[in-house]
Amino acid sequence: SFPANFKISTVVPLEDPIVTEVTSTLQEWALLWKQLYVKHKVDLFYKVRHVMMELMDLRRQLLSGHLTQDQSRDVKRHITVRLDWGNEHLGLDLVPRKEFEMVDEDQISVSDLYKMHLSSRHSVQQSSTQADSNRQRHGEPCRVPVPHHLLVNLKSFTYNSIGEDTDIFFSLYDLREARTISEKFMVRLNKNGGPKNPEKVDRLCALFTDLSNKDMKRDLYIVSQVIRTGRMLLNDSKKGPPHVQYRRPYGCAVLAMSDVLQTISELKEEKDFVLKVYTCNNENEWYQIHENIIRKSSTKYTAPSTSYGLIISLQLLRGDMEQVRRENPLIFSRGVAITRKLGFPDVIMPGDIRNDLYLTLERGDFERGGKSVQKNIEVTIYVLYADGEILKDCISLGSGEPNLPEHRSFVLYHNNSPRWSEVIKLPIPIDRFRGSHLRFEFRHCSTKDKGEKKLFGFAFSPLMREDGTTLSDESHELYVYKCDENTTFSNHALYLGLPCCKEDFNSCPSIPSSLIFQRSTKETFWISTQLSSTKLTQNVDLLALLKWKAHPDRVMDILGRLRHVSGEEIVKVRLRQTVFSRSLKVLCVFQVFIINLLRDSKYYHFRPVMDTYIQKHFAGALAYKELIRCLRWYMDRSAEVVRQDHIQEAMRALEYLFKFIVQSRILYSRATCGMEEDQFRSSIQELFQSIRFVLSLDSRNSETLIFTQAALLNSFPAIFDELLQMFTVQEVAEFVRGTLGSMPSTVHIGQSMDVVKLQSIARTVDSRLFSFPESRRILLPVVLHHIHLHLRQQKELLICSGILSSIFSIIKTSSLVEEVEMMVESLLDVLLQTLLSIMSKSQSQEAVRGQRCPQCTAEITGEYVSCLLSLLRQMTDIHFQHLMENFQSKEEVKEFLLKILCVFRNLMKLGIFPRDWNVMRLLTSNIILTTAQYLSPALHKNFTEADFDFKVWNSYFSLAVLYINQPSLQLENLSPAKRKKILDKYGDMRVMMTYELFSMWQNLGENKIHFIPGMIGPFLGVTLVPQVEVRNIMIPIFHDMMDWEQRKNGNFKQVEAELIDKLDSLVSEGKGDENYRELFGLLLLEKIEQETWRETGISFVTSVTRLMERLLDYRDCMKGDETENKKIGCTVNLLNFYKSEINKEEMYIRYIHKLCDMHLQAENYTEAAFTLLLYWELLHWDERPLKEFLHYPAQTEWHRKEGLCRKVIHYFNKGKCWEYGIPLCRELAFQYESLYDYQSLSWIRKMEAAYYDNIMEQQRLEPEFFRVGFYGRKFPFFLRNKEFVCRGHDYERLEAFQQRMLGEFPQAIAMQHPNQPDEAILQCDAQYLQIYAVTPVPDSVGVLSMDRVPDRIKSFYRVNNVRRFRYDRPFHKGPKDRENEFKSLWIERTTLILSHPLPGISRWFEVEKRELVEVSPLENAISVVENKNQELRTLISQYQHKQLHGNINLLSMTLNGVIDAAVNGGIARYQEAFFDKEYITSHPEDTEKITQLKDLMQEQVHILGVGLAVHEKLVHPEMRPLHKKLIDQFQMMRSSLCHVIRNSSSSLSSHNSSEMGNLLILADGVVVEHPEDFYRMQVCNGHIRPPLLCVSCLNDLFLQASPSSSSLSSTHSAPPQMINSAPSTIRVGSPSLPDKYRHNREMLMLLPPHRERPSSAMYSNLSENGQPPAFQRALFHQVIGPCKPCSDPNLSVAEKGQLLSMHFDAFHHQDLPPALPARSLRKSPLHPIPASPTSPQSILDGSNSTLSGSASSGVSSLSESNFGGPPSSSDPPASRTDTLESVPSSQAWTTDQEDLDSPYQPVRYSVSEPEVLDGVKPPPSRSHSAPCSNRPPPALPPKPYLREGCIPEEEPLIGQPAPPPPAPRPMPRKISQPIITATKEEQAKVAWEHGIGEE
Repeated sequence: SFPANFKISTVVPLEDPIVTEVTSTLQEWALLWKQLYVKHKVDLFYKVRHVMMELMDLRRQLLSGHLTQDQSRDVKRHITVRLDWGNEHLGLDLVPRKEFEMVDEDQISVSDLYKMHLSSRHSVQQSSTQADSNRQRHGEPCRVPVPHHLLVNLKSFTYNSIGEDTDIFFSLYDLREARTISEKFMVRLNKNGGPKNPEKVDRLCALFTDLSNKDMKRDLYIVSQVIRTGRMLLNDSKKGPPHVQYRRPYGCAVLAMSDVLQTISELKEEKDFVLKVYTCNNENEWYQIHENIIRKSSTKYTAPSTSYGLIISLQLLRGDMEQVRRENPLIFSRGVAITRKLGFPDVIMPGDIRNDLYLTLERGDFERGGKSVQKNIEVTIYVLYADGEILKDCISLGSGEPNLPEHRSFVLYHNNSPRWSEVIKLPIPIDRFRGSHLRFEFRHCSTKDKGEKKLFGFAFSPLMREDGTTLSDESHELYVYKCDENTTFSNHALYLGLPCCKEDFNSCPSIPSSLIFQRSTKETFWISTQLSSTKLTQNVDLLALLKWKAHPDRVMDILGRLRHVSGEEIVKVRLRQTVFSRSLKVLCVFQVFIINLLRDSKYYHFRPVMDTYIQKHFAGALAYKELIRCLRWYMDRSAEVVRQDHIQEAMRALEYLFKFIVQSRILYSRATCGMEEDQFRSSIQELFQSIRFVLSLDSRNSETLIFTQAALLNSFPAIFDELLQMFTVQEVAEFVRGTLGSMPSTVHIGQSMDVVKLQSIARTVDSRLFSFPESRRILLPVVLHHIHLHLRQQKELLICSGILSSIFSIIKTSSLVEEVEMMVESLLDVLLQTLLSIMSKSQSQEAVRGQRCPQCTAEITGEYVSCLLSLLRQMTDIHFQHLMENFQSKEEVKEFLLKILCVFRNLMKLGIFPRDWNVMRLLTSNIILTTAQYLSPALHKNFTEADFDFKVWNSYFSLAVLYINQPSLQLENLSPAKRKKILDKYGDMRVMMTYELFSMWQNLGENKIHFIPGMIGPFLGVTLVPQVEVRNIMIPIFHDMMDWEQRKNGNFKQVEAELIDKLDSLVSEGKGDENYRELFGLLLLEKIEQETWRETGISFVTSVTRLMERLLDYRDCMKGDETENKKIGCTVNLLNFYKSEINKEEMYIRYIHKLCDMHLQAENYTEAAFTLLLYWELLHWDERPLKEFLHYPAQTEWHRKEGLCRKVIHYFNKGKCWEYGIPLCRELAFQYESLYDYQSLSWIRKMEAAYYDNIMEQQRLEPEFFRVGFYGRKFPFFLRNKEFVCRGHDYERLEAFQQRMLGEFPQAIAMQHPNQPDEAILQCDAQYLQIYAVTPVPDSVGVLSMDRVPDRIKSFYRVNNVRRFRYDRPFHKGPKDRENEFKSLWIERTTLILSHPLPGISRWFEVEKRELVEVSPLENAISVVENKNQELRTLISQYQHKQLHGNINLLSMTLNGVIDAAVNGGIARYQEAFFDKEYITSHPEDTEKITQLKDLMQEQVHILGVGLAVHEKLVHPEMRPLHKKLIDQFQMMRSSLCHVIRNSSSSLSSHNSSEMGNLLILADGVVVEHPEDFYRMQVCNGHIRPPLLCVSCLNDLFLQASPSSSSLSSTHSAPPQMINSAPSTIRVGSPSLPDKYRHNREMLMLLPPHRERPSSAMYSNLSENGQPPAFQRALFHQVIGPCKPCSDPNLSVAEKGQLLSMHFDAFHHQDLPPALPARSLRKSPLHPIPASPTSPQSILDGSNSTLSGSASSGVSSLSESNFGGPPSSSDPPASRTDTLESVPSSQAWTTDQEDLDSPYQPVRYSVSEPEVLDGVKPPPSRSHSAPCSNRPPPALPPKPYLREGCIPEEEPLIGQPAPPPPAPRPMPRKISQPIITATKEEQAKVAWEHGIGEE
């Protein structure tokens, strides 16, 4: 443990603050940087990584401590630029900086903070701009132009074909001006191409300095000229001896700067370029070869044979030379050659001393001299001093090489008029300049053997004229004097007396002709010179001034002429002590002139020279008197003088004139011990009076006077510092106040003077004088007065804002109470007014043009906002108190409060400061909060009770609401570190403002009612802020509002309506959460408990919290990647809530459209149609006008409803629900008909007709239905602990649906059992999904039970408009029988009733009610067998209709599965369980059901027989063994069943006390009394037939009845215990039956349940010959159908039996092949079995009997021999007349004609019917092609029913003519067993039998 005296100290790091910032910033970036990769912002990811690496490196450099101050500063600059870049790109806050370090906002004014933000935003270092910002703003000459420097480095010269030494010259050439602008850079190379001086390897570089911005914009080229030194002709060795060397032009290369400038400007390193060297075709053109190359005059030069040449690298550097040396030490360490401009740079530095004369050898004209060929002329140049000595090292050919004593020009071959244009520099020492001259010697270079160079003439030129000026910058024509090679020039005086040029000759005409040198009159030589010297001048007047003492009387004249001399000429001649003298006349005039020169930015650097002169060298102690008098004289004359140029110049020079005055006075005072002090003071005061006089003149009519005043005002602030040397601060301030006060007010002054005046005030505020509190007390009122006037008139806002910023910067650091008081009085109101004006302008400009006018930019708004905030920040309680006391009336207080509150509101709304200026935004919020706290008492005091003013209060509340909702104050969205930082500095400002708001609300008293309901929405927004304290304070206000409205109106309907309205929009904006919902309910219920209106209050609060549940769910679903299902479910939930519980029609309609859009996106067109139908139902067919709403235009209600109707019909069409669209078509048709709009009527009727066609022709898939339970508290409210039934997508099976649901709820756990979950699961914090398939129980039983409605129509009603669904669960009651578990196997049948029928506005609806019934084992057995029969019937029907053709695998396997089922004992298990005597005895109540089960079993045998007949017809020869096996097993099954039924029947009959004799019950309920009858039935027409029943037939059927693999279990891989409904054949089929064939519903209506048969029909007799009567023969054909055999009550069992016997007549004659094992088709499908050839035509075909059109049973022997001549249908057998008559007429069979006229064609079973085959066309089908006839639809189709499921009022009349019957169509996927009444059963059965009879 620590010792007791141990003290904990805080460690403050000593490292540089910027290092600390880099560390923390990098840590913050690291997290965000990784997120960039996750969000696939790869480009930014790599950029940020690069910047982070750079920052780490820079940080390391800073920490190393080895940097100089300049380097450290540079590193910091780089760091801040990178930090700001990264913060901006990563969405972090901008950091305001000063000197690269973060600033503390408490230490500076808001205005300064604003400027820092701006400068940081532009990534400009604050330090460099801070010093200049004031001068820039007020128009002072400020920034010195930054010069550029071009670094040229010669890497290599690869053009090696020369083989001689070469000189390469680089220079910069201006094409527009056609002149070289720089000195030359020279490189000497040897014949191998390397540098001649070995020390210069890798050092061949030059820096072309001082290129201005203007130069960079010129059309510049880098020109490189190559001069070789060697033979006269390169390829001709004869021309001249090898030892004689000539300088000869070789080639030239150019590079356009415009091509490379962009590249080298962006790079920080050297960039290589290749320059091709072109040779000159004609040496006469050499002087302009570079121009020819630039202009591409290709005839004048030759391109090189290769692309090689000069390889140079370029780099552009910026800054003055000192900076460049500092930043690039490596370049200068390489010995770079400094190559200067010809002439002076833009900026002339005081220490810059030059004395260079640039000489250009232009051209010459020489005589041939008697030669036959022209000369090869070489010029040699010497510089000679006055004594004739040759000056050494005074000739420079170019930088980079040492100076020479002489220079030999290059030689142009055979050219008497050479043009060289060769520039050389003559750096002659200043002391040798006077008296020196140039001598040019001309030699002819012979190319003969000796190679002599013969001197033939010379020329000369002195460097200075007689008057002391140097050679002028122009071309000079020199005289050429003759001489010979022996001339020695030992006496230079011999020629110096001669005239050198024409001007010289004119000045001395008398020249003796006897001189030794004679001028060659025909020969001339041209040179041009350019002087760049700070010592010498070419100007006579300037020289005269410099020597003014020689002629003092001419001074004024000289000064007058001097005004016309260029400034550069004056300034470059160094300002020395000799310039200024004690002569006052010279002083005043020349000083003014020189001073004004120094105002130019070019000579700005000379100001220190002037200052030094005044301080140290000026000695005019009496000058001040003269200068003051001069100035007064100027000013006093300014009123009347017309030309005022000299006055204006004096005004501009005021600063330096005052410097001279003050210095002079100091000198005088020093010399006289302070004498004449009073006179001096009074003279200064008089001078200021003159200044005021000038300023007070009205200048509106005089432009010259305006300029004078402007010049005076511009210079005026600069004299303050000088005056402060002689006067006290107060005295100077009084002078200044008087001067500023003398200016006319804004109204009486022109626009331009306005600006000047404000700039003068601005510089006054920025001056040192204003920083003294004593002076501010005097100056502030006058400054504020002028600003006030300008702001009132909204003039010059930008300058005014600058002045105010400066004032606030000063008073932030040292403010006095009275100063702030003064500013508040003068500025506060006008500042508010200005801001309101700017903001309104900016808004209107944006609205009109989308852009702001210049004065309404964000910057100017920001400036004024920062000024206002600065002022408010300075104000204390006392200031606010005084402010309120100063108002004369409450009206003024109101106006002020409205203004300031409005400005604050705009600050919140308009987003004046960018999002990342967090420091600025927080400070603004803090100031607004403080101000609001100061203003609240005033508001309360002045505007409550009787004086209540709604507008002010409303404004206050609106501000408070906006304030609390500010994004920058939502601390929850910030990182923990940032949140802590803000809380430490400011606290949670939202809470403070909320307390203020609540307190003000309580102060309202009875006036609260004025803010109901207006303030409900805003206050609700505040309560939704995720801050617990804010919510706790604000939620009780709603109780207050409810209470006040209850008191006033007796209810709180307004509060209720508004709250609900606003809640929706606010929550959808992302506000609110689960905690808020709970807190809202809790706080309000607690308050309401005490009220008398408690019940309505609680009801309302509960309703709102429930709405919030739904809204939160809706929002959560909408945001993020939630699935469509969730979103749709959520929207439905909310929509229903708005309709049923809250009754908000507008919100309801909005959500209808949102839901519709979602459905369309998910392609749920049917659901989209039902959704829009909701809105359609709200509208009426009226002409009432409706407003524009959502995407609907303003229109009548009729038109909107019509448009909606069309849209809904369109969606129903896309969803293939034409039955729902047809009633809407009728509705529209009725409207069109009533309006006689026949065109639209025709269109809608055609559409309706098309829909009928679609119903009959287009295939529709029947969807699956799934029950889904959502259990656990983790589900959203609208799902939590609820169960739904969902309509699956097309082709969606249970597995796919389950996967989809688990995908939508990835956290959910799938429950593996169907049992209801317990309470633990319901309340746990998890998600459980329980999913299983359910079967629809259709409500439209009417249409489904109608006989002749095609299955295409029925299939729609089976799965649409369904509210009831069921599923079954097997269980054992009592002890389980081990031998036969079916005895105790019960079924628990659950029926789910939904809140709305499916389909509807959603694909799923909630289960509203559950019904549970238990099905006994016997009932279950009946159901299973019945369903299996139905399935078999449907499948056989499809094969007979040729809907399934070709491959009969499916039929084979189904028959095999039923007949040969061995698992669990098959049908025998049912026989054992329920036909047992013991069971029959113990369950007397089940007698009817047992009979029904027997009938169904017999019926199944019959159906199997029909199936085998069809199979025999279609089976391929190779599969005959399988068919034989099936026949054998079928016989076994039939005989077994006969035996069992006989036994059970006896016990049943004995039990019923009804003696029935020894009956043999055959298949299909055929019962015979004696066995011999049975055999007689079998021996029919000579054929022995096998027994019909086989007990072992239905193994597969009963395999499904077992608990483990019961028909009750779902066919769709549900969990093992999940059970589905038995009645659907989808659940009962053999496992070998593939899924896609288990959904066939075609024969649904042909399968009525068993009913009791009358005993009178049990016995029957055969005719004499053993043949059945004709009637029985007709009935025989009915049993071939796919459905239950005839069970007409009027037919005897024997007759039925005979028919059945006959039907299987030929089975035993077939050769039976070996049987194939039955296997599941799903697991291992059989190979396709080809169909068997069938007989071409049945004998029955074409006959007119009742049997015509019947299907041959598939037994060829039967069709060939059984019926030779069938009797006519019109002649039924007499013995059965009673039977015929008892059949209802509507069900009796008809003739063929009747058959054709029948509205519904009966199902045909013939496999070879021509009329069926003729019209076959394959319709679209999912799994197989099924034939259908191409026939028109029925004339009277059944009416489609709307959701109520109404039944048609009347049936079609029998016997009416009808179109031909529809063709068979492919079956839909699934069937469902409806519950049908007995009457319908009768009709269906007879109709079915009748249909077969007709065939």
